[in-house]
Amino acid sequence: MRSSSLTKKERILKRADFIDINLHGRRFRTENYIIIVRPNGEDITRLGITANKRVGNSAKRNRLKRLIREFFRHHKHDMPKGYDVVIVPVHEIQAPSLSKVHEELGSVLVKNGTLFS
Repeated sequence: MRSSSLTKKERILKRADFIDINLHGRRFRTENYIIIVRPNGEDITRLGITANKRVGNSAKRNRLKRLIREFFRHHKHDMPKGYDVVIVPVHEIQAPSLSKVHEELGSVLVKNGTLFS
């Protein structure tokens, strides 16, 4: 059985890593998110989330980050290994739900590995 938890190794935590990915990563834009991807040279795919006050108050930001992490937990085994992925919500999303996050991010990150080709 595969683990669906998000371990500390699978998270981007250091500011320097976020800056490096932001400067040198490949960007993709959806209606509500900017997705930045960069190879990391390791055998795992790591996730980082950046949400500023344009997304809403702290409760809205935290809910959206939880939904993004849940999406990543469900789909991390479908993504190619060896990438750092930073997801940035660009504006406030009215009534975010897990299904909306799955639909929008899944179309870019998971669908046939098109993001990583």
